[in-house]
Amino acid sequence: MLTDEYWEAVLNRDRELDGVIVYAVISTKIYCLPSCPSRKPKRTNVRFFNTYTAAQKAGFRPCKRCFPNRDSPKQPNLELVGQICRKIDSQIEDQPTLTQLATWFNLSPSYLQRTFKRIVGITPRQYAEVSRLARFKLQLKQEENITKAIYQAGYNSSSSLYEKISSKLGMTPKIYQQHGNKTKIIYTIISCNLGYLLVATTDKGICAIKLGDRPEELVKTLTEEFKQATIIRDDQTHKDWIEKILNFIAGKESDPDLPLDIRGTVFQQQVWQALQNIPYGETRTYREIARDLGKPQATRAIGNACGANPIALIIPCHRVVRSDGSLGGYRWGIERKQKLIEGETKKGNCS
Repeated sequence: MLTDEYWEAVLNRDRELDGVIVYAVISTKIYCLPSCPSRKPKRTNVRFFNTYTAAQKAGFRPCKRCFPNRDSPKQPNLELVGQICRKIDSQIEDQPTLTQLATWFNLSPSYLQRTFKRIVGITPRQYAEVSRLARFKLQLKQEENITKAIYQAGYNSSSSLYEKISSKLGMTPKIYQQHGNKTKIIYTIISCNLGYLLVATTDKGICAIKLGDRPEELVKTLTEEFKQATIIRDDQTHKDWIEKILNFIAGKESDPDLPLDIRGTVFQQQVWQALQNIPYGETRTYREIARDLGKPQATRAIGNACGANPIALIIPCHRVVRSDGSLGGYRWGIERKQKLIEGETKKGNCS
């Protein structure tokens, strides 16, 4: 199960997963839909189930606010998609193709793909990859033997895993198993017209860009986010990257193409990619991004993903505004957001 993704859905009251999963609370013995308006429980008390019948068999009773044991007339394919997810999860060693899934569920491949992506937000193949990686990450935490963890997660060989692992974990399996304590992060802090700018990099790319009023606070935030990493200040490495970022802030360069080393959930990655697609000098509303991602009810989740963006400026969350045109929030200060938008709008109109 993709517990990190599901927990995010619970926090954001994401209706897109209603009917795909339910969450149960150990302390109350009650299970709910992800969109349930009730007070959110502690993460340690939560368990996830693919169906409400599974939750009931485990001894949990339905919530009287969201009625999770009722079939939703708005999403008649939710149970179907839940069955497809369970089928994919059950095929650990040999992930099924789209054609195989379509045959098993007596559907056309195009209809299955379209329906699955509309409800889950990703394709069946992407779901299978994320599910397998989530299983592998769990195995890494439980197993000392990496090779054993690889095969228990359903990978046919170590090479098949290592081909994809860098982009997914952002580090090798061994380093991930050791909580990233061998990851080396180099950072620099410089002054700019937005205050102080911290840029942190790994050997793969930029892992953090932060803005603030005090350098020591930026360093503290960085070390808290990467507790197990080796963090070193170096003002000389990647000076060309820093120059591109400064040129962007000064309006001399629009959307610099720089390598990024970011880690996030599937949904966060989708949102961050959507932000990078917003043209220089333009803005989008949270509702417009939710619509473009096929998740019209996920505006709050979009806002949370923007707030979790680790790379200011290059992933331009400052270009997202409320439906009424007001700026909304910004992790690095609303005045900076306004200054960035005004500067980009002026430059965009002159180009």
